[in-house]
Amino acid sequence: MTADRTVSAPVVIEPDAYAARRERLRSRLEAVDADAALVTKLVNVRYLTGFTGSNGAVLVTRNGVVFCTDFRYDTQAAAEVPDVERIIVRHCAPALVERAAKDGLRRIAVEEHEITVEEHRKLSAELTAAAPAAVLTGLGHAVEELRRVKDEREIALIREACAISDRALAELTESILIGRTERHIAQELERRMTDHGADGRAFDTIVASGPNAAVPHHRPGERRVGEGEFLKIDFGARYQGYHADMTRTFVVGRAPADWQVEVYDLVFAAQKAGRQALAPGARCADVDTAARSVIEAAGYGEYFGHGLGHGVGLEIHEDPRLGAGLPGTLDDRTPVTVEPGVYLPGRGGVRIEDTLVVRPKAEGGPELLTITTKELLVL
Repeated sequence: MTADRTVSAPVVIEPDAYAARRERLRSRLEAVDADAALVTKLVNVRYLTGFTGSNGAVLVTRNGVVFCTDFRYDTQAAAEVPDVERIIVRHCAPALVERAAKDGLRRIAVEEHEITVEEHRKLSAELTAAAPAAVLTGLGHAVEELRRVKDEREIALIREACAISDRALAELTESILIGRTERHIAQELERRMTDHGADGRAFDTIVASGPNAAVPHHRPGERRVGEGEFLKIDFGARYQGYHADMTRTFVVGRAPADWQVEVYDLVFAAQKAGRQALAPGARCADVDTAARSVIEAAGYGEYFGHGLGHGVGLEIHEDPRLGAGLPGTLDDRTPVTVEPGVYLPGRGGVRIEDTLVVRPKAEGGPELLTITTKELLVL
């Protein structure tokens, strides 16, 4: 099995792209009745500034921006965040709250879903001490909402993460897998992704053989792959912070049994229906229904118990979520997964998953990023 894709040229996100993202956040301050947004969730800090360290925060005001990190990252921050004012202290959130108060800002929006109750209480006390009339308010998931729609540079990074994943899987499946442990196969796949340029794995690799393939999030162990079994591999590379996600299911050692072909073909049909339902403006619940109804009509509905998919980007699981009854619609240039599965306890299971980018029909419809064949292969 080969993944026919050339290596992409390096993608660089320039400072002007981060400035544009901060401007989009700034435009939302009025909606949350705030003078500034204090962003402390590290992945959101990276999205807004390009900073990749482990301690940082950013204050976005109506007419400015201040970035904060500690001494360890002073040089790194100068290179990664060259276009904004920087302050270097150990505890960034309190320092930026104090700065906001000093600048006369009175309503500071914070990521309440990210900070603890204790942290919120301390920040509020520090803000009140610095400016008695100032208050903390909620920013909501404003940055995550901005992250839903990717620019073409972000999509290029996800595309490369997927290409790395495809190449690594192609090499793995050219080796002998029967008799090897799940854990060893997972380790080899992760090594191959790193060899092809990945920062690392996007999430804990799932290698599930035989009856373990019926466990959606099985942890690979010492079980050895047996002849005639399903082998389910759910994995992805992380490249320059962006994630890939794909699953392929194989049969090992001999031709599949009739029941394996039946289940595989069913999941294949459901996955195709889900992919075809992707379009700007499509309801997330309807995309799930398009795939789920195929499985339910065949009498296997009780064996598909998770949602159809999720957004992918700087995190492996992002909005939007594709699932039964979930709210929201899809946007153009939103990467998502489509991953139906059927899991038969004690026997095995099948999941087929791709990462795709939602695009309008006039542009060719959804763009498939994980190109490894979805035919049922015997390894």
